[in-house]
Amino acid sequence: MLLSEFDYELPEELIAQRPIEPRNFSRLMVLNPSRRTIEHKHFYDLQNFLTAGDTLIFNDTRVIPARLIGHKSTGARVEIFLLRRLDAKTWETLVKPGRKITGGAEIFFAKDLSCRVTGRTNFGGRVVQFEFSGVFEEILDRLGETPLPPYIHEKLEDSERYQTVYNRERGSAAAPTAGLHFTTEQMHDLKNFGVNLGFVTLHVGLGTFRPVQVENIEQHDMHEEYFSIPQETADLIHATKIRGGRVIAVGTTSIRTLEAAAVDKNSVAVGSSSTKIFIYPGYKFKIVDALITNFHLPKSTLLMLVSAFAGREFILRAYREAVRERYRFFSFGDAMFITNKEQLT
Repeated sequence: MLLSEFDYELPEELIAQRPIEPRNFSRLMVLNPSRRTIEHKHFYDLQNFLTAGDTLIFNDTRVIPARLIGHKSTGARVEIFLLRRLDAKTWETLVKPGRKITGGAEIFFAKDLSCRVTGRTNFGGRVVQFEFSGVFEEILDRLGETPLPPYIHEKLEDSERYQTVYNRERGSAAAPTAGLHFTTEQMHDLKNFGVNLGFVTLHVGLGTFRPVQVENIEQHDMHEEYFSIPQETADLIHATKIRGGRVIAVGTTSIRTLEAAAVDKNSVAVGSSSTKIFIYPGYKFKIVDALITNFHLPKSTLLMLVSAFAGREFILRAYREAVRERYRFFSFGDAMFITNKEQLT
């Protein structure tokens, strides 16, 4: 398939610059691909489209303050963006200005933190090894900045607003944004209603937001990302599938985790691994029956994923309607609920 087949026109003013308050007052577009229907609701209406016995799977990753600003011994400014931890001291990173940062280069951030470039990655980044005195996570909390996507131009007053309310596992370079709509109270109400809540971890890295730079999308190479699935979640998924319930992924990171770990149509593997799974039209889903997601960038792998789930033409029709109805787009924008399986009766 061609990259140009996943393009659409979006007025810049529809790119959300700040989050809605309360979280679940964002709008919700409800799509049923089999019936070809589109409904306009709000996120607090989500329970109306769920059934007792459904299982929601959340990505409990936490965004780290992944952007570090340092300098070389010459005084030149250098920006390091942490992507993936390789060991206690070593990370895959993006570096600016990349062309001027060669192997062996030292970058200084504070008296207790510096790093040395030890190699290159296959995606144009750098491998760096940190030297520090103290606890790295505490130093990072003090010196690092929480990264926001480049299309958000306004400063976020509360950095926790770019975290889900259920985040637990540090390690992401970006938030699993579909989860930003949930409040603690809404999750509690859903559980009382009979909806099961399960958790996986996928640390969002370059693979989720790296631009596609080839016209034939099948030639695109995804970046590797770490994920983990606990026994409790695997058991919950298996029990849900056996009794005919729906497994609903909260976000594209959750759907990628579940599909990467799928053993068969009823089971996922327990444990930790990494994935480069690239889901685009033609993919046959094994585990996920429905999806909660935001509106994604044109020509992005995430738009390709939701097109695989609901059909490219139907998704682009829904996006055109979202533009007409003035939905808010991208990380702090509104949400979709897409089902490929009818509710239990």
